[in-house]
Amino acid sequence: MKKLIYITLFVFFTNLVRANEFFEDITYQILDNPPRLSYGISVTDINQDDDYEFIVTGFGFNNLALKYRKGVLLNKVDQKIFLDKDRRTIGVAACDIDQDGFEEIYLLNTDTYSGEKKYSDRLLDINDNKFIDLFELEINQENLNLTAGRSVVCVDRNGDGAYGIYVANYGGPTRFYEKEGQKIVDKAKELGIDKITGGRAVISGNILSGRSDIFAANERGENFLYYNQEGEFVELAKDYQVEDLFENGRGTALSDILYRGQLDILTSNWEGPHRAFVLDGNQFKDIADQKFSEPSRIRTVISADFDNDGYDEVFMNNIGEPNKLFKILDNGVFQPIKINTALETYGLGTGAAVADIDNDGILELLISHGESGYQPLSLYKANIKDNDYIRIKPLNKFGAPARGATVTLKSNLRTHSKTIDAGSGYLCQMEPVAHYGIRKNEKNLKFGVTWTNGKTDNYVIKNLNQTIEVKQNNS
Repeated sequence: MKKLIYITLFVFFTNLVRANEFFEDITYQILDNPPRLSYGISVTDINQDDDYEFIVTGFGFNNLALKYRKGVLLNKVDQKIFLDKDRRTIGVAACDIDQDGFEEIYLLNTDTYSGEKKYSDRLLDINDNKFIDLFELEINQENLNLTAGRSVVCVDRNGDGAYGIYVANYGGPTRFYEKEGQKIVDKAKELGIDKITGGRAVISGNILSGRSDIFAANERGENFLYYNQEGEFVELAKDYQVEDLFENGRGTALSDILYRGQLDILTSNWEGPHRAFVLDGNQFKDIADQKFSEPSRIRTVISADFDNDGYDEVFMNNIGEPNKLFKILDNGVFQPIKINTALETYGLGTGAAVADIDNDGILELLISHGESGYQPLSLYKANIKDNDYIRIKPLNKFGAPARGATVTLKSNLRTHSKTIDAGSGYLCQMEPVAHYGIRKNEKNLKFGVTWTNGKTDNYVIKNLNQTIEVKQNNS
């Protein structure tokens, strides 16, 4: 009898612990998941079927396109030019560079730590379900990126839906690629942004100008903050107090920290203090408290509402030490959340991205590992069932994801902005959707989309628990 009681109590408390866990481990859904070296992750519709895939880079391993089908994630691309096992891919971002309504994929290869490298990057376009590398065309051979890099971000600098790609290089000049006719051209020198530094993370969005600005977190040198002035860039990091001169930048994300309709900057530093830069007048102020700013071996930073309670969480992905999770409460308070699942104490985290990959209204978190040892991917989602949500999916006038646009949700309880991610986290890029959980007693919901040209359209939300797709008009 005593043994039965002990067993019953053990089962009860085990289930109680599981019920109180923030995350649920659903890694078993990844169908083929051997140990490997992986880095950056992006989210895009790679095969143009209106469903997103996780694009996972491989460092001497195949690149992957993980699609959700019937309860599992499996790789859906087997073309050699995409798999690219012989190269060392670490950074990835997707956006529409040719205004055809579909996203191209930039794969950043790094076969050396710094300076000159052997293999160039790839810029993949798809035609009749077949990938071509635009950099392999003879017309583009003179503009190859042969410098070791880290992160890439998409920037619609002119607000016309023709995205350029900023490449954060390490020990060589920054690149800024745009498509002119059939040619891929590096515009960095012309734009005055071809700086040589220890490039690490880079993000783009409506930070200051109302259009697509750029923030780059660097190593062994000051950060950059580029203000978009009618398609040209003015560097203002020192003016706005975000240069962080003596730190080594890593994961970075845009987040509305004060729920006031203003995107601020979450940026982390390798074994240095992590920052929560909030715009205060004509400069940014770091409001990170001691627990949030505590140094770690940080790689990826993600701001997202995982549990659909209407408050964003910040996930900090570390390498070789436990991950961390915080909830951003009102007034910029960072509340630590104790996690066991997704803690990954001995995980070698190198990248991470979020997407509602199974379309159930709850975000999935995919974490990649590698660098100093082979480890499989891991997949988590919040342990919730019935919280309400709304998802906003803006498409630009060509029908492509409006990366760099800002969605602002307004209700009786908050004004809450989110970026349509153009590249962030560090090496990574999130899904191009603004995902909001709904707070208790929240009502009178509406939202606005500020497009990359600075114009704003407003909409009313009639029903919850859906994805609302809105398209930019041609004006």
